[in-house]
Amino acid sequence: MEKIWLKSYPPGIPVEIDPGEYGSLVDLLERSVARFSERVAYLNMGASLTYGQLDEASRRFAAYLQSVLKLPRGSRVAIMLPNLLQYPVCMFGALRAGCVVVNCNPMYTARELQHQLADSGAETIVILENFAHTLEQALPGTAIRHVVMARLGDMLGFPKGPAINFFVKHVLRKVPAWRLEACTDFRDCLSAGSRHRFEPVTVTRDDIAFLQYTGGTTGVSKGAMLTHGNMLANLLQAHAWVRSVVTDDGELIVTALPLYHIFAMTANCFLMIRVGATNLLITNPRDIPAFVAELARHPFTIVTGVNTLFNALLNDERFRRLDFSRLKVSLGGGTAVQKPVAERWKALTGKALIEAYGLTETSPAVTVNPIDLPEYNGAIGLPVPSTDVVIRNDDGNDVPLGETGELCVRGPQVMKGYYNQPAETTAVFTPDGFLRTGDLVAMNGDGYLRLVDRKKDLILVSGFNVYPNEVEEVAAMHPGVADVAAIGVPDAKTGEAVKLFVVRREPSLTAEQLIALCRANLTRYKVPTQVEFRDELPKTNIGKILRRALREG
Repeated sequence: MEKIWLKSYPPGIPVEIDPGEYGSLVDLLERSVARFSERVAYLNMGASLTYGQLDEASRRFAAYLQSVLKLPRGSRVAIMLPNLLQYPVCMFGALRAGCVVVNCNPMYTARELQHQLADSGAETIVILENFAHTLEQALPGTAIRHVVMARLGDMLGFPKGPAINFFVKHVLRKVPAWRLEACTDFRDCLSAGSRHRFEPVTVTRDDIAFLQYTGGTTGVSKGAMLTHGNMLANLLQAHAWVRSVVTDDGELIVTALPLYHIFAMTANCFLMIRVGATNLLITNPRDIPAFVAELARHPFTIVTGVNTLFNALLNDERFRRLDFSRLKVSLGGGTAVQKPVAERWKALTGKALIEAYGLTETSPAVTVNPIDLPEYNGAIGLPVPSTDVVIRNDDGNDVPLGETGELCVRGPQVMKGYYNQPAETTAVFTPDGFLRTGDLVAMNGDGYLRLVDRKKDLILVSGFNVYPNEVEEVAAMHPGVADVAAIGVPDAKTGEAVKLFVVRREPSLTAEQLIALCRANLTRYKVPTQVEFRDELPKTNIGKILRRALREG
């Protein structure tokens, strides 16, 4: 496909990036901590971590992994933390030790966590104490030998930190009972690491940095192998796109999206490390009053989020009274930005809500709208520098301009493949090296892409992927279920929600029983909110359930 989108590039954006600017993510970190040593890198719950302190703490954690746990280069280190100061310390520490980071959603059920740990082969996990009971149930069948236990107040200083830890555990009782043996306290890890010398490890752009798990069309979660080079390429592509506005003069970015999510990891973490920005980490963005109180204390210049987050903020009266005079960039991704939300955001803040599109497999950015876009345009943007896209039909042929087809992507940000899944890897790539996204798009004459539909049956709940097969598999565990299908339905709060269609084997089966079963085995956002019982489900002549027919009513 001719790169007609290049004519729509704003002035100053290069056609190509230099993927060799950094040798690794470790190189990126070390250059930035040297340059911005005195600046605050992270703010969280009233505490701060400077770039110099991030350097020292991540070195200590790396030394602990090297010299105490004796982890060899390439070892998998799972991290199951929300947005806390501990996250960047552990993530960068693991990368500095030459390890591969396996990000785990803290809200995983034991079943979901067990699969990810077993599949990745992780031997070490850093986990918040609040979720230790889940790990305890998930451990059988995994290779986990080392458990590092973190607590909310570990990096908040004295007396605030210990007070918060006591309050959460004994007053709020937010820490379920667990009996894990051989756990090491996170603070003890840093202390032990300080007694050993960190030995730098040679890491290259070709080495895997993350096993980032995404759902699969078969319901089996797959680990996308994202290399240091993939992540660096995408942060450089993103920086090229925003550098006319985002500078190294002291940006403050709001990070309400979890850092373990690929969107925030690239846009909020690595890109901001490059420019020496301050990250305001929001641990619980669902607590809108506390979230807005934090925003009032820290005038921000950049905010990223998903449509539902922006909508929730707009509906808060105190948020609407904030000062937005310093705001430069508002970036929405993960799921479609709705026009009414974008228009309200622009009216309130004076800045357009810029929509981007990406995938876990592409680290994640593929397209972004111009950063100086005056108004919402309904498009997912233009392909970023050094990115090729083609739009193809089911026969693998390019479609004419303006017609709908599957978006296929090729570029330095595209994953190495799925870990231990050669067949899935082969299936997702075209013979000429393009990644099949499974999303149906159309391109206009100016090169802007419009998302038409999802070729896959993916459901997007607040920007998180939910694959119907996984939900169906759990629901089918109930002996009263004869047949089941899951689809996404519109939801005012989450964009989409999961709905189950069920043919009963037992007439006494209730919706409440199915939802309870799903709640026990699935992360909260995957749990169905609606259940509809039917006498039969629409199927093809070979017996495959027609989810599209269910969606169409």
